[in-house]
Amino acid sequence: MRIPIVNEQDEIIKHIDTNERQPEDICRVSALWVTNEKGEILLAQKNFDKKRDPGKWGPAVAGTVEEGETYEENIIKEALEEIGLKNIKPKIEFKDRRSTSHEYFGQWFSIVIASNYPLIKQDSEVAQIKWFSKEELLALFKKDPNIFIPTFGSGLKYFLNF
Repeated sequence: MRIPIVNEQDEIIKHIDTNERQPEDICRVSALWVTNEKGEILLAQKNFDKKRDPGKWGPAVAGTVEEGETYEENIIKEALEEIGLKNIKPKIEFKDRRSTSHEYFGQWFSIVIASNYPLIKQDSEVAQIKWFSKEELLALFKKDPNIFIPTFGSGLKYFLNF
């Protein structure tokens, strides 16, 4: 898989194979905040054999933008692949610059779906998906933030307005 590498202004400067990415290379990542009509939040627990953040909870859908894709095209593709969401029109939310185990710009999107939508998780990527009430999620995050991916707190603060 080839990915765009960008500068500090999020402008593409080159494309490389994902396996050639260096720690200082800045890539692009998209993430989708999924809620339902009850106000519950859908999260995904990463498979325990994943290289980054195994077993950690995070957004229901996320992915690295590939060569030739926009952030939006990437999140639409990932939503179908990871949890089976079809024909979606995600709302653009916020984008920020992140420095974790790798460098990237993260573009957040949001969508509201029916709580009975027939979700289909991608077993190779996701251990489980689960709906959380706002109160349950906040209590869990307060009790043990380490069960979530390192950058999850910023999305939580933005979407839950605390």
